[in-house]
Amino acid sequence: MSHKKLFIPGPVEVDEGVLQKMATPMIGHRSAEWSALQKSVSEKLQKLMYTGNPIILSASSGTGLLEMAIRCTTAKRAIVFSVGAFGNRWHEIALGNGVPADKYEEEWGGGIRPETVDQYLSTGKYDVVTITHNETSTGVMNHLEELAEVIRKYPEVVWCVDAVSSLGGAKIQVDKLGIDICITSSQKALGLPPGLSLASVSEKAKKRASGIGNRGYYFDMLLLLKYVEERNFQYPSTPSISHTFALDFALDRILNQEGLDARFARHHEMADYVRAWAKRYFALFPKEEYASDTVTCISNTRKISVKDLNGKLGERGLTISNGYGALKEKTFRIAHMAELQKNDLEELLDHIEDVLELTD
Repeated sequence: MSHKKLFIPGPVEVDEGVLQKMATPMIGHRSAEWSALQKSVSEKLQKLMYTGNPIILSASSGTGLLEMAIRCTTAKRAIVFSVGAFGNRWHEIALGNGVPADKYEEEWGGGIRPETVDQYLSTGKYDVVTITHNETSTGVMNHLEELAEVIRKYPEVVWCVDAVSSLGGAKIQVDKLGIDICITSSQKALGLPPGLSLASVSEKAKKRASGIGNRGYYFDMLLLLKYVEERNFQYPSTPSISHTFALDFALDRILNQEGLDARFARHHEMADYVRAWAKRYFALFPKEEYASDTVTCISNTRKISVKDLNGKLGERGLTISNGYGALKEKTFRIAHMAELQKNDLEELLDHIEDVLELTD
C-alpha cells in the first residue's frame, strides 16, 4: 500500500525515528526497567504540560480518559461546554455512564465565552466543568486563559480539559490555569501512532474521586494513581510498552531538540499560513479569533467536490480531511500539527491550487 502524506487531524505523520522506537524489544511491565521508563516519560510530560501533577498513561484513545474524568469526578452534576462533535461526545459519554450532565452547545464556528461559563457555574448546580480546548470538527480553539479567570471563582468545581488535538502544538500551562484533569492522545500533536492517551490529575480531582462510589475499573482514576504513586509507576493492567518507548524518544526531541517555545511558534506559523490561503481562495469556517493552531476548517465557498479533490490529491500522495459529520462537503480540513513543517503545507496547497485551477 502506497503511503499518502497525512494532513488530517489524526492520525498524523510519524517521524521515522519514532516508528523505529515502536519496534524496541519488550521489557516486563513489572520490571525496574519499566518503572524507570515510565518515570522518565512522566517527568518529561510534566514539563510539556507545565504541571507538577501526577501523570496517568492509558492504552486507549483519548475518549477513554474523557470517560475517566467525568465519571470519576462528578458527584453532583457536570456541565459540558461543546463547540462541535467531540464536545458533544463528552456529553454522550456522561449519559452513557449514568453521570448527571447538562450540555451547552455553542453555534458551530464560535468559541465558549467566559460569561457563558459564569452563567452556568453561578447556579451552584455543577461540580464539574468540561471544556474541549481544540475542536477538530470545527477548527475552533477555545481561549483557556479567559475561561480560567471565571472558573477560578468556583474553587469547588473540578475543571476537565480535552486537549487531545492541541497538547504539544499549543502552550497549555496546566497549573497556572488551574486545570484539574488535562487529557491528550498520542496520535495528534505529539506525533505518535494511535493507541495511547494520557492525563495530568490534580489533588483536587483525586480528592473528589475518593467520594465517588462507582468509578468502574479500567478507568478508575484512583486505582491508576495508586499504582503510579505507590507501586513505582506501574499499572493494574498491561500498558502499551511500545508506545511508551516511542513517547520517551519523542518527548526528548520536543523538549531538547526543538524546544517548547519553538514548537509552539512553528505550529502558529503553519496555522497562519494555511488561514491566509483559506481566506484568499475560500473562507474560514470558525470565527477567526477562535481559529485553531493545529487544524484549519475551511468553508467550501466554491462548492467544489471535496471527495473528488481528495481523490486527486491521493493520486499525488497527499490527503486532507473532508468536513466532519453534518459539515461534510460544506467544509474541508487541513491539519498542521506534530512534525509537519511549513514547506509541507506549501507543497500541499500548491497541489490543491493546481488540481482546482485556482486563481485569485
